[in-house]
Amino acid sequence: MMQAKSKLRFFLGLIDLEDFLKEPPFGFTVEKRASGCRFVKYDPETCCVFIEDVQTATGKVVFQHSAGRAVKVRTLRDYTHLRKRLTSKLIFLLVSACENNAALSGKKAEKKSKVLKQFIVVINGSNSIIKWEMERGLDQTISSVAGESYTVKIDVKDALQRWMDQEKFAITLGHQRFKPVWRDTWFVLKYHSDALFDFPFWFGFSKRKFTIDGKVSHLTIKDKQERFAVEELFDACFCPAR
Repeated sequence: MMQAKSKLRFFLGLIDLEDFLKEPPFGFTVEKRASGCRFVKYDPETCCVFIEDVQTATGKVVFQHSAGRAVKVRTLRDYTHLRKRLTSKLIFLLVSACENNAALSGKKAEKKSKVLKQFIVVINGSNSIIKWEMERGLDQTISSVAGESYTVKIDVKDALQRWMDQEKFAITLGHQRFKPVWRDTWFVLKYHSDALFDFPFWFGFSKRKFTIDGKVSHLTIKDKQERFAVEELFDACFCPAR
């Protein structure tokens, strides 16, 4: 019963990437290779991981089975399978907390902003509200493109920004404190139809976006109580029948 309640309450989690790698949560293991690369293993049937290979200060990190933050589907069957997973599993996404450079804007700011720290966002797809937002966003996308190829970006930036403002969150480096801006807060679903003349897609008219919102929990796992709560959550989501 405790597991079921934890699974229901949890919306979005934020875990420091290095914390995740040093003490991987239930369902994940980390192997350090001779090259210095850290290889993250997990069962791809139990969760959705949209994380590209990443270079950190201590070496490369590779998440096994992850194709990156863009997932492609080509058939209705593939789409239906992915939709079911997105609305029933934990979803893992790597985001960057970057220095806010007021002198830059738009895509130029995204490319040149200094990354202060990287975090893993955990989205609880089985949470009833998250599930409803996901289904609504996907349904609206499909109804608006009329069977054509399309891309849809699913973004959590608004939730992270609101949490940061409410909690007065800042990153300390040396003697300086930074209020970061969030980058790479999304993953993309790309659907390619077999239409011969897919003009809206070719000209970029079939791009859609929706946001996933909800309470963000900063999972720092610094003490035994927090660590137990995190382990209980992951155990409930990976092993719901137990």
